[in-house]
Parts: sequence; C-alpha cells; structure tokens
Amino acid sequence: MQTEHEFDVLIIGSGAAGLTLALKLADKAKIAVLSKGKLTSGSTWLAQGGVAAVIDALDVEKNHAKDTLTAGSHLSHNDAVNYTVEHGRESIDWLIDQGVPFSHENGQLHLTQEGGHSHRRIIHAADATGKAILQTLIDRASACESIHLFEQSMAIDLITSEKLGVPGDYCLGAYVLDSGTGEIHVFKAKQTILATGGASKTYLYTSNSDGASGDGIAMAWRAGCRVANLEFNQFHPTCLYHPQAKSFLVSEAVRGEGGRLLLPDGTPFMHKFDDRGELAPRDIVARAIDHEMKRLGADCLYLDISHRDDDFIKSHFPTIYQRCKELGIDMCNQPIPVVPAAHYTCGGVMSDIHGNTDIEGLYAIGETAFTGLHGANRLASNSLLECIVFASACATQIATKLANTFVYPDIPCWDESQVTDSDEDVIIAHNWDELRRFMWDYVGIVRTDKRLQRAKHRSDLLQGEIAEYYSNYKISKDLLELRNLALVSQLIIQSAMLRKESRGLHFTLDYPQLSAQARDTILTPINYMWPQKQ
Repeated sequence: MQTEHEFDVLIIGSGAAGLTLALKLADKAKIAVLSKGKLTSGSTWLAQGGVAAVIDALDVEKNHAKDTLTAGSHLSHNDAVNYTVEHGRESIDWLIDQGVPFSHENGQLHLTQEGGHSHRRIIHAADATGKAILQTLIDRASACESIHLFEQSMAIDLITSEKLGVPGDYCLGAYVLDSGTGEIHVFKAKQTILATGGASKTYLYTSNSDGASGDGIAMAWRAGCRVANLEFNQFHPTCLYHPQAKSFLVSEAVRGEGGRLLLPDGTPFMHKFDDRGELAPRDIVARAIDHEMKRLGADCLYLDISHRDDDFIKSHFPTIYQRCKELGIDMCNQPIPVVPAAHYTCGGVMSDIHGNTDIEGLYAIGETAFTGLHGANRLASNSLLECIVFASACATQIATKLANTFVYPDIPCWDESQVTDSDEDVIIAHNWDELRRFMWDYVGIVRTDKRLQRAKHRSDLLQGEIAEYYSNYKISKDLLELRNLALVSQLIIQSAMLRKESRGLHFTLDYPQLSAQARDTILTPINYMWPQKQ
C-alpha cells in the first residue's frame, strides 16, 4: 500500500549536513529526514580527522583561505572560500553547544595539523570526529518532535512541476522506496534538500560507506539541474591495505603528527615529489604513492609513526590503533600498509552559498553540492566544516519561505503495473562490479584520452542495459544505486574528457601542463548528448 506524506521540509540524507539543517529549522517547520540505511550508515560516521577552523590566536582566516585556494589549484571560488572560512569559528561553537565532545589539552581545544594546512587548525574528537559529531546530532534530532527520521528510506526520483506538466519549475518532493517493505511512497514538501553525500562508490577501492552512490547528483541531473567539476575525484592517500579492512581510512592526522610514508624497503620518498613531504595536499601524495606502487609493482606502501611514544599513539589514534591491532598490525612498533582509495567528490550539483539549485524549492548541501569551495582538490577537514556552514546558510534561506502558502497539484502514485519481479538480480551485481573496475582502471588517479574513451564506450553499453532492466522490473535499493552510479560515472567521464589540462585531482598524461586560465567544467542536461540505445 502506498502512503502520501506531507512536510514543510524534506531532507534527503542524514549525515552532518542534513541533520544540521534539520536542527536549525526544528522550531520553524515540520521536517522529514530520509536515511537510506541506518542513521549511522553514511560517510560522516566514518570521518576521522576533524573540522578545520581558525581557533588558535596565532592563526588567521586569510591563511585558511589561502591554503584552501592553493589546495584547490586556484579553481576554488573566492566567495565560497571566504564565506566558509569566516563562519568556521561559529560552526565549531554551535557544535560544542550541541554537545560534541571535542578533544581538549590543558583546558583548551586540541588542534592538530593535516596536509595542505599552514597552521594547526583541526578540531577533533580523538580520531573519530565524524562519529562524535553525528551521534550528537542524531541524539538531538531524535529528541525534537518536529523532526521525523525515516530509516531504510531511499529517494527514487524528485517530483517536479515540469515532470507533472504543471506550469513553472518547482520541486514538490520525491518518490521514496521503503526498503523494508518494498513499498513506494510520495513525500510532498514545500522545500526539498539533497544532502546525500558523494559518489566515491563509483570506484573499486574507496574509503566511503556502501551508500556513497551519487544519488543526489543523479536525481538532480534527471530533474534538470546542472552539475560541475565532476572530474575532480579525491583519492585519499592512505587507506589501510588488508583483505579484511574493508577500506578502513588511516587519518591524515597520522601524517600531521609525524607519520612517514615509506617504500617496502623502508626508504622515505615523499621529499622527491614535494618540498612539503608527507604534508603535501592529498592529490600530490596520492599520485606519489600511485607512481611508486606502479614503478615497483608493489601492492601497497607503508605509513610509519612507530617513532612516536606508544602512549601518544594510543591516545591520539585509538580507533586506528584498535583496528590495526585487530588485524595483527601493531602501529606502535611497525608501519601500516596503505594504498590510495576514492574518498571525496569535489564536484556536484551546482548551487549557491545558500544551497539554491536551478530548480525552485530544491537545494543541495554538503558533498552533493558544488559551491566552488573545493576547486580542483579539497583541503583536508574542510568537508565537515562545509556541511555545518552551508547547512546553516540554507536554513536561513528556507526560513524566509516557510510562511508562503502553497497548493500542490495532483501527484500520481508510483505505477508498478507494467513491471514484474526480477529473477536476474545477479545482473545488478555483475554490472556494479564491471562499472567500478573500469572506472578504477580508466578514470582513476592518472588518466589518458585513450583510457577515457574506453571508459566511455563501456559506460554507454552499461547505460543501455540498466535502462532496459529498470523499465521491466520492480525497483530495489541495489538497482537504484546502480542506476545512479552509472549515470554519475558517465558524467565524470564526460567532464574528464572536456578538461584538456592537468589540474589538482585531474591528472592526464596527454595534457600534463596547467592551463593559463582556470575554468569550471559545467554540464547541462538540456545540451547533454546521451548514448544511443544499442
């Protein structure tokens, strides 16, 4: 049985951005927050490092801004960078007011340093900052009567006036799959927010949760929104290399506190690639590791912090220490095997500082959005800061519109009369595996025109297969994620093919030089050339 829900605000995504927005509007609106898994299943929960903000009296905002612009290879937008940095301290104060248990030392917030930062400005909760933030926000949201949390609820597609043939271009809510029952419901809302995270599950190896399938980007594109800079996929340099690790991240803070990257024979190498050594921005470190692994034919390289005091390691990195210990690795006495892995989507749905997209009543915040903050490469620990800053700005914008009267047009129920249950779900698994492998091989850390053409060819074939499957069988969470990942992968490939230079996270052997003029790569649905169905 299908149910129709009506809310003032529909937030698709339950990470730091989505829950911050919900709490900021809790006294003004009736709010629905959708989580396609458990509330703790997203990437925020896995974030280790911390939140970057100018707290120390010897630090200044212009240096944080400069570091962000430098890491972004001067493609970041000045307005987004300055706005984020200027609202850093108040964002930390708000999180503290919510009850986030940040680490302290000598009665002060403990600050650490990460790659690309010129100063210690990373506020953290040991090495599990994301978990501490998200659990606090979940507890606060659960206690608010105006916030309704829906787990196992995955948005299928946005409902817009254009799709219904109604005048105007307005978002009306979304169709939502209840993964527990298989039922599809209509969620109507005056204001709809995409806070679904990134698309790093596009790649075979990733530090992200299984749900990082680009859902918000794909839904926004299908609704008619522009996307930008999707060729910039950040690969975190140091994920734990172990068959049982399941893409466990080894925080940048390990290098910030003196961890050294080593070849298998124990030789340091980062000084050959950048004067900043281990504290170079992530794109440089990831390419250096990738280069050395390919040169040596090595399965992994090593990160060593065993020269630090045992108590220091255990107190500053308890989560990493415990996980390594479970896998038979004593990081106090031996180096940690590491490899790069897809970590962050720097591009996304085009939005302004307040989260507005190309469609009225539709917003995008957090990793789903492209505001211009990250440019060609995200500076470490700017992501959690972005979630809080832009969720707050979006809440301010939405609050001015809630009093407006709104009459919904007739919204039809989801029609499954022409589809059947699938007896070929194995196809989904096979297509998923094929997609992630060719994206890793051809659209990874180092690219060429030939590799991108190969990826495009395979992507075109895959799109046809998925479209046919989607048209004939009842939907499932796995099918929806595959559909979204395949679309976002195609947009990533197209974006990469359009950039004829090497900048930040996009490095191509065919165009190794930096172009004189920095430009965003913007794709528009109305002008996009879709592959012909085979």
